[in-house]
Amino acid sequence: MNKQPSLALLFSQLGLANSPAAIELYVRTHQLTANQNLHDAPFWNKSQRDFLISHLVQDDDWSMWIDELNQQLHMDAYKLQMA
Repeated sequence: MNKQPSLALLFSQLGLANSPAAIELYVRTHQLTANQNLHDAPFWNKSQRDFLISHLVQDDDWSMWIDELNQQLHMDAYKLQMA
């Protein structure tokens, strides 16, 4: 059975803890600046970066969740722009 991608499954694919609390903590502690691309973030290793880039380029089922992760990791930057 092939699982539908989700934010929790994306975290799992990236080798990260994927409980709701772990995702919330990760997002809160890994905020990016407004001009920083998700895949250029210093906290990804090569395989994580390759996974993110390849699925964004393919624009497949994962890309929606990668976009969601990108938005969440830029939340503080968006708030600053709105202030």
